[in-house]
Amino acid sequence: MSTSYTTIQWSDRKKKYDFTFLALMILYLVAFIGLQLFFNPLVSIETLIIRATGTLAFLMLHIILAIGPLSRINNKFLPLLYNRRHLGVTMFLVALIHGIFNLLMFHAMGDTDPISSLFTANPNYDSFRNFPFQVLGFFGLLILFAMAASSHDFWLKTLSAKVWKTLHRFVYLAYILIVGHVLLGVGVANGGLSSIFVIVGVALLAIVHIVARRKTNIQQLERQQLASDGFYKVCQLQDIQEDRAKIVQIEGEPIAIYKYKGQLSAVHNVCKHQGGPLGEGKIVDGCITCPWHGYQYFPHNGQSPPPFTEKLATYDVRVVGNEVLVNPTPYPEGTERPTASFA
Repeated sequence: MSTSYTTIQWSDRKKKYDFTFLALMILYLVAFIGLQLFFNPLVSIETLIIRATGTLAFLMLHIILAIGPLSRINNKFLPLLYNRRHLGVTMFLVALIHGIFNLLMFHAMGDTDPISSLFTANPNYDSFRNFPFQVLGFFGLLILFAMAASSHDFWLKTLSAKVWKTLHRFVYLAYILIVGHVLLGVGVANGGLSSIFVIVGVALLAIVHIVARRKTNIQQLERQQLASDGFYKVCQLQDIQEDRAKIVQIEGEPIAIYKYKGQLSAVHNVCKHQGGPLGEGKIVDGCITCPWHGYQYFPHNGQSPPPFTEKLATYDVRVVGNEVLVNPTPYPEGTERPTASFA
């Protein structure tokens, strides 16, 4: 395993992502503890830690579960999706601190070991209102542990993407257990206000998933229509670097699909000068620039800037969700085509 996989690698983007969330977590903890001390100066350190880590982990779980549907609703959330596993592992560690302090404070002072006490201290398993809510949190934490422990790419490859994804869908079972844990515990103990916050959080998360599902259904119909019109799915948006191209060959057509300024354009991949591979070049000063001799073309119409007269064939390109589709039927050289914009 050590010869094929490495520990988490932090690119500049990942560092920015992680440091931003770490700063927000610290800010939340400072604000929460400050407010708790202001309204209840006699609160113990143990209680502060339990409440602060519990509420933070619960909030982070909502954010994690919202990232997927939000990224389907708007591509601007995709950077969060690509780094979501970091956030999930961090959330588990925060929840683990919450669980450990609960065990130490409520189940480590008697003759029974803490885990056994967790299951036996409250025997009201047949009561809804007095159900031993900590048990729900315990099983929810176990599932979160499985998620965190299997988040490395080693497990994704070893288990296969299908099995790995199925396993990680159990996070929704963890969410149900934890919502029950919070409603029966903190909600009952502190009155209706805490319960209202939990219910609002659940409702907002449900709405986000419903909206995302509706958009996914609409996009599926759009993909089917585009497929019937001759479009082929060629890649994901993130597969194309800014101001560079994705090279594909469909039905004998060598096509370079360029990403620039929030839009995509597709042109013939062969330079008119000496047949250079345009897709290996990049956009410079708004023009596709051939990597061989620097010949240039506008990406939206395949025309060279005046006074040059070289022209390329152009193609229709579309973006559906995060997918890039192109129609390999060429337009006459120099034909301007609408760009495919993405959020």
